[in-house]
Amino acid sequence: MELKEVLQVLEQLAPLSLAESWDNVGLLVEPSKPRPIKTVLLTNDLTDAVMKEAEVLSCDLIVSYHPPLFRPIKRLAQKDWKQRLAIRAVEAGMAVFSPHTSWDSMKGGVNDWLVGGLGSGQVSVLSQAHGGASHSHKLEFMVRSPEELNAVVEELKASDDGTALQCSGSRPDSSGIHVSLTCSASALTPSVQILLKHSAPCQSLSILKLEKAPLPGHGQGRLSVLDQPVTVATAIQKMKSHLGLANLRLALGAGRTLESSVCTAAVCAGSGASVLSSVQADLFITGEMSHHEVLDAVAKGTSVILSDHSNSERGFLAVFRERLAVRLPDAVTVVLSKADRDPLEVV
Repeated sequence: MELKEVLQVLEQLAPLSLAESWDNVGLLVEPSKPRPIKTVLLTNDLTDAVMKEAEVLSCDLIVSYHPPLFRPIKRLAQKDWKQRLAIRAVEAGMAVFSPHTSWDSMKGGVNDWLVGGLGSGQVSVLSQAHGGASHSHKLEFMVRSPEELNAVVEELKASDDGTALQCSGSRPDSSGIHVSLTCSASALTPSVQILLKHSAPCQSLSILKLEKAPLPGHGQGRLSVLDQPVTVATAIQKMKSHLGLANLRLALGAGRTLESSVCTAAVCAGSGASVLSSVQADLFITGEMSHHEVLDAVAKGTSVILSDHSNSERGFLAVFRERLAVRLPDAVTVVLSKADRDPLEVV
């Protein structure tokens, strides 16, 4: 199976458009020489131990949930551990792909898996994802003749890179030709400047901001109103079992005990304080929060369970492996990393 075909399957399962704008997702390392994809390795983090595992397996594609290349780099040198891993992937002809927050956001993704550890409930998204066209503004104006319309359109096209503008005009009437133009945020200012140079568009111009439509079930974080409320102590045991951990960290909310009832729980995989901070819930579940973020939650009467960052995400890999494997031919083997683990442990 070709790399592009596997990438198409990954995109179908979790569109990269769902990722946060700050994230670095998608194909991060692409081999120069195409080779059939026979072995895919799933890992939460691409570390030296995981790369050794991939080399032993003669892996063709590494799907690393966290992007091993995140910030811009100016050189590939041996002094930086992430750059060393990228070099080894290139030398071995391995592709590296990262889905990160697209998996967090998607319906049935990491956060739905995480909140499911407490049992069934009415689940809602905390930070709604939006879809739709990339165009952010609509400009409506009039021109007096087809000749004026052609002149305006030619000027707009000259200032555009070919992707930022879409223009349509209606049939002329007694007042002229009604024109509607949609553009991206980057094309808004130059487009307006061009229209203001023409008398008819200048006098009739109106600008509307376009909102992207919400994508039901997709977005960051989840809030569950549990069908069967549990105690804090039971919630701890359920999450230990769900995450496969012997230990979790707990901060009891003000006035709460281990026997206090949990009717509502808010979760965010990874580092979740920015998503959870304004939420009202009996319990927060995430990988990590700062000391002061925990204090803020506790003061509001919200208990907090912390698993350490990647422990709140890693278990989803097994779920995704099954989804991916059934969509790939039998000739492609999808393997869960055995070397991948959270760098922190309780000692």
